[in-house]
Amino acid sequence: MTAGIPDPVHPSVDVFVRDHLAVLYRRHLDGRNRTWCPQWWRHGEAVLRLDALWRSWEFLRLDPDTGMSLWMRDHLDPHMAVLLDPEGPFRGCSPDKGHAERLVELPVEDPPPGMFG
Repeated sequence: MTAGIPDPVHPSVDVFVRDHLAVLYRRHLDGRNRTWCPQWWRHGEAVLRLDALWRSWEFLRLDPDTGMSLWMRDHLDPHMAVLLDPEGPFRGCSPDKGHAERLVELPVEDPPPGMFG
């Protein structure tokens, strides 16, 4: 415990995904309507979203009244909709066949000098 803040239930996002989310959040994954990558940690966007889910869960679990409802409505449902979307970060991956690197970074050009400071 740090300065009155309880220790996290799950010490890392990996433990949260493996021991909590994957067990709790069950869906039919057919690759057409929903998909998932068993190597989710190879997808930067997925890591960011799952880390946000973990951290928000650890915070909102401390609210005994509406914490979990708020977490599901404001965090879990929107993030999982993006993650499981067949056009989302796991495009090309499947729970059966595993990871497939099919997405490329967004193209970016440098802004004009001085535009941002």
